[in-house]
Amino acid sequence: MIVATKKIAGGLVATALVLGVAGCSTSEPVKSPAPGAPNALKGPAAPEAPGSVNRPIGDGSTAYTGMQPNVQKPQKLKPGEKPPQFVVFSWDGAGEDSQKLFSHFREVGKKYNARMTYFLSGVYMLPEEKRSLYTAPQHSSGLSDIGFGDLQGIKDTAAQVRAAWLEGNEIGTHFNGHFCGPDGGVGTWSVEEWKSEINQAKSFVKNWKTNSGLKDQEALPFNYDKELIGARTPCLEGQKNFMLAAKDMGFRYDSSGISKQIWPKKTDGLWDIPLQLVPMPGRAFDTLSMDYNYMVNQSGTTSQGDPSQHAYWGDQMRDGLREAFDRVYQGNRAPLIIGNHFESWNGGTYMRAVEESIKTMCTQKEVRCVPFRELADWLDAQDPKTLEWMRGLDVGETPKEGWAKFLTAGPPAKPAAPAGVKPAAEPAGESANEG
Repeated sequence: MIVATKKIAGGLVATALVLGVAGCSTSEPVKSPAPGAPNALKGPAAPEAPGSVNRPIGDGSTAYTGMQPNVQKPQKLKPGEKPPQFVVFSWDGAGEDSQKLFSHFREVGKKYNARMTYFLSGVYMLPEEKRSLYTAPQHSSGLSDIGFGDLQGIKDTAAQVRAAWLEGNEIGTHFNGHFCGPDGGVGTWSVEEWKSEINQAKSFVKNWKTNSGLKDQEALPFNYDKELIGARTPCLEGQKNFMLAAKDMGFRYDSSGISKQIWPKKTDGLWDIPLQLVPMPGRAFDTLSMDYNYMVNQSGTTSQGDPSQHAYWGDQMRDGLREAFDRVYQGNRAPLIIGNHFESWNGGTYMRAVEESIKTMCTQKEVRCVPFRELADWLDAQDPKTLEWMRGLDVGETPKEGWAKFLTAGPPAKPAAPAGVKPAAEPAGESANEG
């Protein structure tokens, strides 16, 4: 299992978020050409099909094996075409331990045609005895708030990461030591310190065989320098400087912000695809679309609350996510972003809620449950003006005259301000760190 002195990972703070509202495609995934078949991609640099090549990288911890299989090519919306409903299920600090939740949710994904993003923690690929190889910014060498790996955990995690990628899932990063708060936490790190953390997270994945001594294990089937294009920061802190560092290091998106359920935008050259404020059934406020935040609003600082409430709490999260899904699916079609952890908090009730959500959402018509990478690819393929029009739709809002007219002609023009009258400023509060 993973050796870890786990703190509650990935939430905001251990206080209730009392905030107001401020896919599965029916088509088959695009198949890569079989070995020996003509490559559909044009040009001399077209990548090989999966299985047709295996070129080790570095010490053989990773390898180039060709195009990733079981992914969908992005397509630009046709004039007047209603956008699909994207849903992204993502996992912070992904690793396989004795709970076997990584392997379990891989099977759930295959069953319901849901491909996801796994944010791997680099220290889970670094054995305890090599902990001194990690020096977190503003900390001494060998420290981590979530511990390090052991040989069995590293072996099992590598096997899950390998299989997940081959199934069309994405491997992102949750970085390393998971330091939060004002005393050396990620929110206090400079741009250069973030670059150090990113490079170390990459190094532990790119050299896991050497660091663990498990040299007879199969390589991870991708070039991590190319695969790694997105992240979620620990505790959702430090987004601004992380993004400034990431844009120079090949990243294309970040999911560390907070927003209402509207279409994402680019910030500093990266897609800012935040967690969202979603319903908390029976309560007069929204919470973040993450298992941790439901838990904090239910059992406070303990992850082992009243057993008699476990079933209700899981149902509350499931129903809240379903309400969030319904209001975009029937409304503005903004992507629904859901964050989770491989944890058995409150008897595992949140894992049940997530599994039931995958089952009900990812089997709906026009729904695509995809990794962040595929969502970013789709966003990049669209007309920026179209995305801006859709971003103007509020939570649950459907174009009044229908999608076809809205996306063909664009939204109605705003009336011009009378001569000499300065237009009103746009309302504040749309930053990722709202609240």
